[in-house]
Amino acid sequence: MKKIISYPLSVLYYFLFFSSLLIFHPIQWICFNLFGYDAHKKSVDLLNFFLVANTYVLGTTYKFENLDLLPQNVPIIIAANHQSLYDIPAIIWFMRKVHPKFISKKELAKGIPSISYNLNHGGSVVIDRKDPKQSLPAIRKIAEYVEGNKRSVVIFPEGTRSKTGEPRRFAETGLKILCKYAPSAYVVPLTINNSWKMAKWGSFPLGLGNKLVFTVHPPIEVKSMPFSDLFETTEKEVKESIIK
Repeated sequence: MKKIISYPLSVLYYFLFFSSLLIFHPIQWICFNLFGYDAHKKSVDLLNFFLVANTYVLGTTYKFENLDLLPQNVPIIIAANHQSLYDIPAIIWFMRKVHPKFISKKELAKGIPSISYNLNHGGSVVIDRKDPKQSLPAIRKIAEYVEGNKRSVVIFPEGTRSKTGEPRRFAETGLKILCKYAPSAYVVPLTINNSWKMAKWGSFPLGLGNKLVFTVHPPIEVKSMPFSDLFETTEKEVKESIIK
């Protein structure tokens, strides 16, 4: 019965979703080209407020735990598990005070209203995961950007989102480069729960009545321990709070 109800609600959701992207694309362009970074960031924040609000028609709710743990006025590396595309608008909106940027696959950087524009102009980087010669310098670039501007970058060390909520093994390389080139940063482990249920039936219809929970764990100063210990601690913090 829930799946049947989801069909018309999913149609309504996608109408709202694509409408938001189309409306905010020219708004972003105007803000970036006429008023600069701060105005563009506010337009992106507002876009993601609507992208989060659009999911309310599906009965989705959100809970962010321990946002007060986020350090202020320092570079931040947010290391999270990845369960669905719905992770991203929530992070951008609810964690907007720390200016989150992303390491995104190159396929998202072309042809998608609002999303591609923000990836190309908002401080994020795009990578070709099959080409280390391109991806590793791009990760270094965003690390240096975060270090210099005291902003945050989000990395999903699993690489690919989990379709069942079961976490994958974390890969070291991306996080290691970020720590190397943003030496004054703090790593903030972030656990995401129930996001995968939004797409448990695939892209259509979407899951109904899900409570997405984001748990911020205590920050770890990059300089405070060897990278191997930092990596192990980060992976443990994230995975121990995943609901099986």
